[in-house]
Amino acid sequence: MNTTDQIPEIAIELLALDLQTCSRCVASLENIEKALESIRPVLDLLDVRVQLKKHIIKSVDQARHHKFISSPTIRINGRDVVFETAENRCESCTDLSGYEGGIECRVWHYRGSEFTEPPVALVVEMVLRELFGTGKSSVNALPEYTDVPENIRRFFQSRVDAKESVAACSCNDAPEPQTCGCQ
Repeated sequence: MNTTDQIPEIAIELLALDLQTCSRCVASLENIEKALESIRPVLDLLDVRVQLKKHIIKSVDQARHHKFISSPTIRINGRDVVFETAENRCESCTDLSGYEGGIECRVWHYRGSEFTEPPVALVVEMVLRELFGTGKSSVNALPEYTDVPENIRRFFQSRVDAKESVAACSCNDAPEPQTCGCQ
């Protein structure tokens, strides 16, 4: 290797609303890690560095900063790994937010099927496509970002509303707050 050669590097980002309790987000991280583990011998042989960053989006401002459109999002070298943003009701994020109308999170379409977390094979395929230069046509540039989608706004607003409701509750000083009707 001469001094002008650079060691290839792949940056993988996971952007999620939660990595503690949301089943989709937790499984997405697990599947990224499984994918990287499965191709580790190839990455090591080719001397490829992989950097995995996890971003837990905690506010509308952070969502805007990261141009976050759906949870979870996986980007490889700055490009979203999916061709479309498809979503359906996520019980975990609905529970986290407290929004009775339901929060929708990303679903993944791969080889004719729909998944609530990215299949390991999809992640492997996208990493290898990026590594071997075929990723430009298969891994998408971020769509033009106009602002935080309404679904993400509802998630954060519902969490704020729930905290304010509990804080304003007159039963907080009651001897047995678990019997309070405010919570």
